[in-house]
Amino acid sequence: MIGSPVQKGRPLAMSDAIPLPQHLDEVVDGLARNPALPPELVHRLLGCRKGLGRVAKRPDLSDGLIAEILAADDHWLTHSLALNRSLPQAVRMVLAEHPDPAIRTAVVIAADGAPRELFERLLDDPDPQVREHLAASDHVPADLRARLATDPSAHVRATLAQGWTTAPEPVRRLLLTDPDDSVRAGACAIYFRRTPHPVPPPDLLPRLLADPVTRAGAVRHCTLDTATAHRLAADPDDDVRRELAKHPDLPPALRDELAKDPDPSVALRIFARQDTPEATRAAIHTRIVSDKPPLHWLAHDHDLDDDTLEREITGELARAELRALHLPWVTTDPLPHVDSPYACFRASAAVSGRLPPPLVARLLADEESNVRTTMALNARDQVDPDTAERIDRTYRPDKRTGWRPADSFPLPTTALRRLATDPDPRMRQLAPRDPHLPVESARRLAADPDHTVRLAIATHPRLPAEDLTRLLADPSESVAATAAANPNLPTTVMHQLLAHAGL
Repeated sequence: MIGSPVQKGRPLAMSDAIPLPQHLDEVVDGLARNPALPPELVHRLLGCRKGLGRVAKRPDLSDGLIAEILAADDHWLTHSLALNRSLPQAVRMVLAEHPDPAIRTAVVIAADGAPRELFERLLDDPDPQVREHLAASDHVPADLRARLATDPSAHVRATLAQGWTTAPEPVRRLLLTDPDDSVRAGACAIYFRRTPHPVPPPDLLPRLLADPVTRAGAVRHCTLDTATAHRLAADPDDDVRRELAKHPDLPPALRDELAKDPDPSVALRIFARQDTPEATRAAIHTRIVSDKPPLHWLAHDHDLDDDTLEREITGELARAELRALHLPWVTTDPLPHVDSPYACFRASAAVSGRLPPPLVARLLADEESNVRTTMALNARDQVDPDTAERIDRTYRPDKRTGWRPADSFPLPTTALRRLATDPDPRMRQLAPRDPHLPVESARRLAADPDHTVRLAIATHPRLPAEDLTRLLADPSESVAATAAANPNLPTTVMHQLLAHAGL
């Protein structure tokens, strides 16, 4: 049968009617991403007026289909077309003249490799959102981008200041002396959207230190005399004191004073200094980790006053910073810190790449997940499959992330097949990484009670057609949409899905 997948399991015929998917709109959206979708079905999907028009992002759109999308003048279809990075440049030039500023903005977002004339056309766009995206784009020629330093919109100039960290000095001078506070703050900040961190011209530093909106960003660049240090230590802006606490020329007396700062993130920067006395470092660490509020304070029915809530949020942020802290001076001289009581010190030591095998083994077995993972990533040749599986199984990230150790340390086929029946669903998610997974294992995983496991198997090429089709009716939106995007989905099922959607 034409369009039937070459795989085990009985191919579906037109007579095998599929039930109406619970999440039909999401399934159709997944179908729009299916690389095996026949051209005639792509054409039918252009009639869909629900969702975000993702079909227009397909890299295989013919000139005829592009013309149809332009003629339809549907907002979401046109918007997705403008975001299509495979779009011919001539079409981008057409869309750059579109009356909807959101469409023109989308053109800028996907304009990598675009000709100079496209940017010239959009540089004087009447909508500041379009120019703001131009200011943030590294694809704009430097001479054109420089013109945005005198843009009438402060938002555009501030975006340029934050995003173009390698701007020529005349441009940075304009931004650092801009009449608008937000622009100056963006040009001399403690955080930039890109590296390297720009260094202000020395002659502007006194002015930047005197300006409340640029003071914090200027601290790291200034020469710290005694009077300036005391003045900054008394600044009411927490950011100023945080930056001062990191300054290499901070006087010891002020270092000890800032160690007791009411803001724990200021004290944390004293904790991270190489010259901090160990007793002071220990006291700061104890203060930060022991300041956790009682669990019942965070219950939904417990009202916190604003000051208490702010204090608890600040404390939690400091604890998160502590866990992620990297200390270059520890990495430079790692041996004294392998047995540090502080996990961030041990993780910083693990980055060095110069530890002898016995110490590497010790850190690979560290009680802290971050230390074990950091050590593994910096001693790949000493990580065997059993260690890789253990580190992945016990991985506990400090923040939400899509990465896991198995992404960097692929497990062998024998392990993946064993994990197909592991009690932990997080480990069963790895089994579909075996490209030759036995069909019976694939079928069992497709019926797994955990939706994340079903999501992982929904992309597998060895999943039989009937099991893949069954996932289209999955109660999980993401599973159903992912199954629809599987290129092994029978063409007959694709036809029926479009019929269900009235297309």
